[in-house]
Amino acid sequence: MPPVERLPELQGISREHHDGLLLCWKIRVGLAKNVAPSRIREYCRRFLKNRLKPHFEVEEDVLFPVLGYNDPDVRRAMAEHRRLQRLINGRSDPAVAISLLEEELEAHIRFEERLLFNRIQQQATPEELARIVAAHAALPAHVAEDRDEDIFWK
Repeated sequence: MPPVERLPELQGISREHHDGLLLCWKIRVGLAKNVAPSRIREYCRRFLKNRLKPHFEVEEDVLFPVLGYNDPDVRRAMAEHRRLQRLINGRSDPAVAISLLEEELEAHIRFEERLLFNRIQQQATPEELARIVAAHAALPAHVAEDRDEDIFWK
């Protein structure tokens, strides 16, 4: 599928989806290298806290209102956000959880990029786009994320 032409106001938040896809790749590599699933899950928990939760909050607080919280695609995205957080923070078997996380996070990102963000950028007013830019700019800057992390995929 060809890349989507994203409005400049949505490019920053859309670019963060690449970080989520990279997490999926790291999980796949870690599993292929027989890294302990509990170790991978701990990395995912830090990623959730530092990257995913702030991203989800901007989407839910500023992007999704463009379509309205009763929109079926918005409801789906919000349900998937909750599901992804439960997979990461839950107490289920780590091997099962990270395998499901890898699959579901990638599918979620593809859904948002190919469908939901396209609809948002078609309907957003200039004022809504300005709020999106401001909310994304207010997120903390990400330092070299893996500098002090467990780089299990290498």
